[in-house]
Amino acid sequence: MEKHRWNDIQWQEVTPEISRKIITGANVMVAHVRLRKGSVVPEHSHVSEQITSILDGSLQFWIEGREIVVGRGEVLVIPPHVPHKAVALEDTLDVDVFSPIRQDWLDGSDTYFRKK
Repeated sequence: MEKHRWNDIQWQEVTPEISRKIITGANVMVAHVRLRKGSVVPEHSHVSEQITSILDGSLQFWIEGREIVVGRGEVLVIPPHVPHKAVALEDTLDVDVFSPIRQDWLDGSDTYFRKK
């Protein structure tokens, strides 16, 4: 068992507009993700199931040809291997939960963030 405090975890800059804090267990990962208005998470997919809960702000997702806006108090479940992208419609803080753990986030091989 481990106890963590979000305030004790340093923000990791992913891009100048996107930063995150990560906590991992044996099989699941949870992250706080901060996105500035207009920031883009380019299209990507992963083996992990993803649950995104918006704490503040809103994100517009494109998933399987559908546009979905997810705002404060709403939760989106993204199945494994499904390509998706997102744009922050306003300054946003979300909680992302992944299972299995996103190894690419831990080792820095999540290069899709840096593609233009």
